[in-house]
Amino acid sequence: RICEIVKKKYGVRNIKYTSAKKLIADYGQAIFALINEAYSQLYGYSPLTPRQINHYINMYLPVLRLNDISLIVDEAGTLVGVGIAIPSLSKALIKSRGKMLPFGWYHLIKALRGKNDTVDLMLVAVKPEYQSKGVNSLLFNDLIPCFRKNGYQYAESNPELELNHKVMSQWQYFETVQHKRRRAFKKA
Repeated sequence: RICEIVKKKYGVRNIKYTSAKKLIADYGQAIFALINEAYSQLYGYSPLTPRQINHYINMYLPVLRLNDISLIVDEAGTLVGVGIAIPSLSKALIKSRGKMLPFGWYHLIKALRGKNDTVDLMLVAVKPEYQSKGVNSLLFNDLIPCFRKNGYQYAESNPELELNHKVMSQWQYFETVQHKRRRAFKKA
């Protein structure tokens, strides 16, 4: 319901791709420009350089499952939101004992392409002018059916700042368990 209201009010919509090459050509640079813009206000974030962006585009976008990527664009086709998830590699890394050779690569490929019950929510980025307006509901409305179709039962989020209330508030509609906490302390 929220998703439909947001679509009408702000003129935004989801788009999906079936070709990684087309995704990279159309929105590869825009995804990372959006990440730089959306994360710029967060404590400790340093903007990605053009060289880093090109490296990440070539390294990550070709191997991602395209149905685990959700893009939100406005009426002009400008990227205003992105959500990227990947199948969890944790169990595969445990099975391979953290080694690629001789057969560790098999477990990683199986985790990426085969059945997996956990998905890692790598990043969610929304343009600052669209934040706190329900635009991220389009991401979840698009991705959750794909997660169910792929057999994911659990989702693991990346580290989030405790003071980033915008991100923390989006989990209030889900059954969540905080099972990890990272802290840094200063000593005089």
